[in-house]
Amino acid sequence: MEPIHLTVNGKTRAVEVAPDTPLLWVLRDTLGLKGTKFGCGIAECGACTVLLDGEAIRSCITSVKEAVGHRITTIEGLSAAGGHPLQKAWVSEEVPQCGYCQSGQLMAGAALLAKKPKPTDADIDEAMSGILCRCGTYQRIRRAIHAAAGEVARGQHR
Repeated sequence: MEPIHLTVNGKTRAVEVAPDTPLLWVLRDTLGLKGTKFGCGIAECGACTVLLDGEAIRSCITSVKEAVGHRITTIEGLSAAGGHPLQKAWVSEEVPQCGYCQSGQLMAGAALLAKKPKPTDADIDEAMSGILCRCGTYQRIRRAIHAAAGEVARGQHR
């Protein structure tokens, strides 16, 4: 099997997997990046959301072949030390309960803030609509995204 080269969290990685292997399994099982979660396997819950060139995608239905030549960002790549404005807002707004959807929520939120640094409630609801939170912390998620947007707007995320 010929190695497949991916750019994950800013580093080039070579993996030896079948080209049709879901990106989720390459991230978790081959590269050991356990932050991205398996939820449903059919792109309905959003737990597996990662960024592909800044766009939120479902890694459970994206083949590793489709990710070649693109920048992949996982929750580990958002900020290893937890310093991203969204990560800090998640803590201050006490968003997590069970935590299972959190990496998907954070990655979808990061994609939103990259496109719309000052999102409205409607923008947030639309961007987050595909990420299921079984604990129902949607209001806290919205508050955290607004708080992070304020920090991004003030330039405090660099």
